[in-house]
Amino acid sequence: MDSTKLTDLLNQVKSGTVEVEYALNQIKQLEYGELGYAKIDHHRQLRNGYPEVIYCEGKALEHIQGIIKHMLERNNNNILCTRANKEIFNSIFEVTDKAIYYENARIIVVKREEYKTTTKKILVVTGGTADIPVAEEAAITAEVLGNTVERLYDVGVAGIHRLISNTKILQEANVIITVAGMEGALASVVGGLVDKPVIAVPTSIGYGANFGGLSALLCMLNSCASGITVVNIDNGFGAAYSASTINNLPN
Repeated sequence: MDSTKLTDLLNQVKSGTVEVEYALNQIKQLEYGELGYAKIDHHRQLRNGYPEVIYCEGKALEHIQGIIKHMLERNNNNILCTRANKEIFNSIFEVTDKAIYYENARIIVVKREEYKTTTKKILVVTGGTADIPVAEEAAITAEVLGNTVERLYDVGVAGIHRLISNTKILQEANVIITVAGMEGALASVVGGLVDKPVIAVPTSIGYGANFGGLSALLCMLNSCASGITVVNIDNGFGAAYSASTINNLPN
């Protein structure tokens, strides 16, 4: 649907010749941006609530630059880039000086407008400090998506009193993201302390039998605590996206 057709459709809505619901369904199917090497989904925010996110790992620098340029031309949204390194940041900074690099989270944000903030909180919890990079990917993503985020790090089950002493903080959160490697028991413990959704993120942190996060993943999937949802290994972004969706549901 080109701009002329879109204008005609909006005029029909104003004149009452078509229903708003019909027009909305048509708009949701609007064209994407064709770059040859990428197809940019400009209307994902309309369908899903959030703009398209750029996963940088494995992409050529010139392709990332081209995607960024195209997105900058089409809207005024903030642009979120995940799994990025300093080289990718320098490449994006050549395109726009609004780029901000969060090295620990491996995230780049092209910040063009202030983040919206919710009154309801997402709490990101880690078992240890080695889990913080994945936790920061979750925390920064959730903030960019418009959420109030609180962090509670290094409260794993090896010193469970550290977690128990923060029970009030756990219970005040609307959604909790737990990030842990090793055996991944943190999610089960947190799930037994709160009445809110818990999204568990297994990390690849651990010794040999951790199998790069597989043991933590299986432990979380087999949790006996109710209300726990599990995402893939090291997928802080996926956890934040789900948490944000839950956090922004109407009361």
